[in-house]
Amino acid sequence: MSDFYKYFKENMEALGLMPPPESLFGTQQLAIGTISTILGCIEKFGTKVTVMEVIGAGTRLEQLAVMSAAGAAYYVGALIGSLAVATGRTLAGGTSLADVLYEASKWKLDRPWVTTLLHRHPEIYNPSVPGRKYYRTYRFMR
Repeated sequence: MSDFYKYFKENMEALGLMPPPESLFGTQQLAIGTISTILGCIEKFGTKVTVMEVIGAGTRLEQLAVMSAAGAAYYVGALIGSLAVATGRTLAGGTSLADVLYEASKWKLDRPWVTTLLHRHPEIYNPSVPGRKYYRTYRFMR
């Protein structure tokens, strides 16, 4: 297991989410490709689309079926935050909102609603935010 995936998985679990499959998020490039696929579906079907609807659109992301009822927009927010956390910890040892937004922009994963989501929910990328483990319970499910 790479350090990138270890940190990515750690951040998703800290948010109370199921660990993402290593086959889809094991490296920075895999994570960027998977996130881009999900973003494409959200752009096509809207921010209320669920992960199951994304899978049903023929995206080959069946390994995410365990998160099927989850809102894809919140899930992709957690993924982008985890991407930035894993990158930040791998390269520099920390992550800020600026790091998250930079990573999203650098990999063309930035959308106006993603920026809004990250501003409203710093628990996605900041481990010191109280109630972080409740992200899934209160923010993620529709």
